[in-house]
Amino acid sequence: MLAGTSAKAVELSALRSAELDPLVDSLDGLNLGHFSYISVHAPAGIDPSDERHVVERLQEVAARGWPIVVHPDSIHEPSLWKGLGKLVCIENMDRRKPIARTCDELRIWFDRLPDARLCFDLAHARQIDPTMTETYLILREFGDRLTEVHLSEVNSASKHEPISHAAMLAYRQIASLIPTSVPVILESIVTAEFIDDEIDAAQESLAVDGPRPRIRTRRSGATPKPIHA
Repeated sequence: MLAGTSAKAVELSALRSAELDPLVDSLDGLNLGHFSYISVHAPAGIDPSDERHVVERLQEVAARGWPIVVHPDSIHEPSLWKGLGKLVCIENMDRRKPIARTCDELRIWFDRLPDARLCFDLAHARQIDPTMTETYLILREFGDRLTEVHLSEVNSASKHEPISHAAMLAYRQIASLIPTSVPVILESIVTAEFIDDEIDAAQESLAVDGPRPRIRTRRSGATPKPIHA
């Protein structure tokens, strides 16, 4: 789906634990030469009995120098993850989760993993606080840890959707706090013919003063569905 675009960033996803081994085993055979930024999303909902195995497989990802996005509620033994150092990217959570949603809650995880970086999901942050105040606080305190941004809209069921005009206006409020060098991963689920439209919406969402470099990013592995107006 990305072959006909100018995408330079991609996030490979193993959101289910059963997907991690096949993903890591396939890395040498994937055609990723087009991308200058590659990250891997670790499984969500890791069983404590499987955590050591997950981290061991992720060590093979870390050996490539790729950032590893992780939901903090999947971390049961922070000491296991410390060996991944700055390649661990803590993602802020949506309202379904009881942790890591706000600046104060994220601080707890960065205290536990002092070298960890931030994967900042703007849609999650907007869902938690539509005024975007919490987004501002997170970027003000942890902006120096920002490694990648997730961009989309989330509905009332916390499912990722295309960016609406309202979401676009909200994201513009804090766009100046996000360096143009930070990769943006689109989590909006769209069919191939709408990828360019969603990229344009993302570009508008992060516009500050004057044109920004065109954003060509999208999460790999999501099941596409049509956009509904």
